[in-house]
Amino acid sequence: MTSQYTVIIPAFNASRTLADSVASLRSQTAPPARALLVDDGSTDGTGDLARELGLEVIRQENQGPGAACNHALVQVETPVVAYLDADDIWLPEKAASQLANLEDQADLDGVFGHLRVFFHGQPVAPDGRVHEGWGRTTMMIRTASARAVGPIFDPPGGGRGDMVDWIARGREMGLRFHMSPEVVALRRVIPGSMSYGRDGRDIGYLEIAKRALARRRAALDGGGGGD
Repeated sequence: MTSQYTVIIPAFNASRTLADSVASLRSQTAPPARALLVDDGSTDGTGDLARELGLEVIRQENQGPGAACNHALVQVETPVVAYLDADDIWLPEKAASQLANLEDQADLDGVFGHLRVFFHGQPVAPDGRVHEGWGRTTMMIRTASARAVGPIFDPPGGGRGDMVDWIARGREMGLRFHMSPEVVALRRVIPGSMSYGRDGRDIGYLEIAKRALARRRAALDGGGGGD
């Protein structure tokens, strides 16, 4: 079980939270075979810290978390891949539980789980808000399935919605995703981060909606609906 999956960590200026994220990987009851951090043009020493923490580091100019994940996926050699945003934390049984789901159900492509939200600099409240984690940090997926979906698209201007688009494309292909009721990770909220509040970055969802509509029109026209 310990050699079945690789973790990809997209990171931009994540030096204040990265050690916690890496510690959560090392606390897994089913540890990864490999952990790849993609330094997305950080200016705060994220890449150097990642090396000190024992991660393999890939450096790219700042392009966004989707592009970072795409960059790393081509290097994955394990049959399963998982993702961890560099300000989030996995709970210790996350990987073991999801690997068991994939092993038990051969027709299952990917597994997601629930997230508990906490605020940076504050303790994690055991009764903190919990929601379905349809995103990178809770996802574990068969590598072949991830590659079949294709690249993760970063909305212009650093907008949100990259994984909404990617998961939708997977579903349109007929991939099977399961949402586990378990809380498998902690979502850190930091003022100014992608997960904080509502701001102009929500315009990314408009771009995602446009892309989905274009695929539907292409499918109706016999174009196959691909990107």
